[in-house]
Amino acid sequence: MSADSSERILTYRTSPPLLRRSHRHIHESMRMKPQEGTPPLLSGEHTLYTDQEVTFCDPLQCHSELFLKGNIYITNYRMVFKAATTERAPYSLTIPLGAISCVENFGSVKYSLSGYGFQIICKDARTIKFAFKSEPHRRRGAFEALKMMVSPADIQGNVFAFEFKAQFPVDGWMVYNAEDEYRRMGVSSEGGVRGLWNLSFVNKYYERCDTYPSVLAVPMECDNRLIDAVCKFRSKGRFPVLSWFNPHSECSITRSSQPLCGLLNRRCPEDEAYIQNIIHTNRNSTMAMLHIFDARPKLNAMANIPMGGGYETKDQYANTELNFLDIENIHKMRESLFKLQDVCSLCVDDKQRFALLQNSQWLHHIKAVLTGAQRIADVINQTNSSALIHCSDGWDRTSQLSSLAQVLLNPFYRTIIGFEVLVEKEWISFGHKFDKRTGHGGSAHGDEQRAPIFLQFIDCVWQMCVQFPHAFEFNEHFLVTILNHLYSCAFGTFLTDSERTRDNLAIRARTISLWSFINSQIGVYRNTSYSEHGVCQLFCSLLEGLCLYSDHKHTYNCCLQNT
Repeated sequence: MSADSSERILTYRTSPPLLRRSHRHIHESMRMKPQEGTPPLLSGEHTLYTDQEVTFCDPLQCHSELFLKGNIYITNYRMVFKAATTERAPYSLTIPLGAISCVENFGSVKYSLSGYGFQIICKDARTIKFAFKSEPHRRRGAFEALKMMVSPADIQGNVFAFEFKAQFPVDGWMVYNAEDEYRRMGVSSEGGVRGLWNLSFVNKYYERCDTYPSVLAVPMECDNRLIDAVCKFRSKGRFPVLSWFNPHSECSITRSSQPLCGLLNRRCPEDEAYIQNIIHTNRNSTMAMLHIFDARPKLNAMANIPMGGGYETKDQYANTELNFLDIENIHKMRESLFKLQDVCSLCVDDKQRFALLQNSQWLHHIKAVLTGAQRIADVINQTNSSALIHCSDGWDRTSQLSSLAQVLLNPFYRTIIGFEVLVEKEWISFGHKFDKRTGHGGSAHGDEQRAPIFLQFIDCVWQMCVQFPHAFEFNEHFLVTILNHLYSCAFGTFLTDSERTRDNLAIRARTISLWSFINSQIGVYRNTSYSEHGVCQLFCSLLEGLCLYSDHKHTYNCCLQNT
């Protein structure tokens, strides 16, 4: 069933037409015949609760007469609001349950001057309110149905990805294979074309590092005994491993966590020898030096020393240069996102909105991440040197910097398939904590482990797309779709915190990959202005001209289909 062409999708007023069209491109295999009065359902989706005469309170509508009355439908995947027919085209609003952080009541039947209903706080800091008639227990059914579905006992409890049974002509799980990607770079178990890097299966059973993937690439000269010692000296056992290698220049990007120097300024000869082995893999460097990029502000890195952490120094690590990139931790980023909520939801004039945006520091943080990635790319490009990137534990800021630097350096990662490979490699396989950072399957809205790290990465890529409109094969709809389904929990791609956990839960066998959905209609996501033979390396020179990525912060509808 195709969507009614007259139906208007309700978005924030600043949302571009692209988003209002984005969910019309849905495979027929995903649609089921709707029951009477309910929205069309996906394969595996069923209705749990319906309610009538509910009022949607649009936070950007400044006058109460513009509030909309209609019906709500709660399924095992989403909540849908359908406005009653008016003289204007009908409105609809869709919120995936996975995107909901918490549900809170407001007002009471007895004291209803401020309204009576509940508000939904989403994981991207949007707040959506629904009001009910002032009758005893009028809101209870919808409120309890939502609370039950958005706070499952565990990730397998009520996450829709385990119920979604659509069929696609493309298997997205085949997009990324670690051994194939390393071979594409010229690295194999036999040492590859240069004999500098070697595929290692030392972590095959996740015994050395339970947050690393099973297939890694290490310097050819490093044996398992050396690796074991280095694991013990790096936070969470995340020892330096290869992320990217240029077989022509021999430049590389490696990633790790911080060294465990502590107050006693501990040293590890094996770790120091390992770093020298990384330096030896680049025989073409003009400086014979490894640039170490610590994503943290220096004061933060120093504050980790009493807790057993630390950073590399020239006295201990010869032929290295340490650079601090001054990117704040997850707590600052979470605070910034919460402040951004006012930018997205309050009905204020442009001057006030700009002041709120400045106060949120969101673009300041985006600039810091992009500047750090550019510094890494510049060192590799200009001095033919290699880079080692880490933060504290190496799964947040490290993932941002490593992946963005590769986007700048390598045009493959600016293609649709290449970008999917990059996300699988740098974020999913290397253990970014998607569950903890987005709160999948969790009920603690104020959990201090939540942070918009991947959202910032997508925002940074969007800033690059704006600056280089011909350099990327994908369009902004592609980025919006990825971000939407980071939260939707319709696919298994962003579930759990590590490859080990995904293997234990058989995620690949039990869920569908987001890339199946995207690559089955890949033309929808192509940038018509893309130049395949454009520049090989990008240089973000207009960092002062960053703007708010309105698409993913100002749209309500982030589901698989229109209603």
